[in-house]
Amino acid sequence: MKTAITILALFPVILLAQKNPIELGDVHWLRSMEEAQVKSKEEGKPILILFQEIPGCSTCKNYGSQVLSNPLIVEAIETHFIPLAIYNNKGGEDEKILKRYNEPSWNNPVVRAVDHTGKDIATRLNGAYTTLALAEWMSATMTQQNIQVPTYLHLLTDALSAEKNGTSTATYSMYCFWTGEALFGKLNGVVQTTAAFQGGKEVVIVAYDDRVISKNDLDKIARNQKCAVESNGNYKPDKTPKYYLSNSPYKVVPMIEIQKCRVNSALKEGQDPDVFLSPGQIAALKG
Repeated sequence: MKTAITILALFPVILLAQKNPIELGDVHWLRSMEEAQVKSKEEGKPILILFQEIPGCSTCKNYGSQVLSNPLIVEAIETHFIPLAIYNNKGGEDEKILKRYNEPSWNNPVVRAVDHTGKDIATRLNGAYTTLALAEWMSATMTQQNIQVPTYLHLLTDALSAEKNGTSTATYSMYCFWTGEALFGKLNGVVQTTAAFQGGKEVVIVAYDDRVISKNDLDKIARNQKCAVESNGNYKPDKTPKYYLSNSPYKVVPMIEIQKCRVNSALKEGQDPDVFLSPGQIAALKG
């Protein structure tokens, strides 16, 4: 059975947000191509150009308020790119850049990546107005430029992809559902775990992407760890989910569910949870 896990405004913006028009989201954009090129050369980062209609239509506003306001997207853009916003419905310098790249005016959002000379280094992102599309495009662009894609961006992409496809669920009983959450939460393809009571048993409900990990694989792992395969059904969630996370300093860090799974498992196994977090999230932990 497929279920949907909705990823909305999962946590507040970690970085101090710039006061932008709604169409620009929370990214701190430059507005000068010349300045962006200088910074690109100095910092060795590609320029991410957003061609955006401001004030814009509902598509443009939604792109800003949803895609460009996702905290992990914002942080990835500001960390690994030089962000540059070009208004596609304004004259002057904006119009010059628009013509330079042969971009249409009064258009829906378009994203391009260029080097410090202004040369395109990636396929133009057009007609895909979702957080997943931008996350995948950023990851592909970074890989092409030999920039290491951060784990938090991989996790966001995995979670969004699973959400789009619809997740499957499996239920397992064991002597301790806290241990069960740590067991399954570390697995690639698992996007959410829930510790719960079902029919007097302690169980873990596992939400997973069956394109990445199969039910048979999960069942084998469960049986190897003395966990019984149960039928999906009604359950009552435990009051202390993600036990190891909930009893650590990391409990104050805003995370998406897939990050919570990985951090909880890392804490149980004595591994470093920071590898699953963004620099902003780590700063929130220390601050």
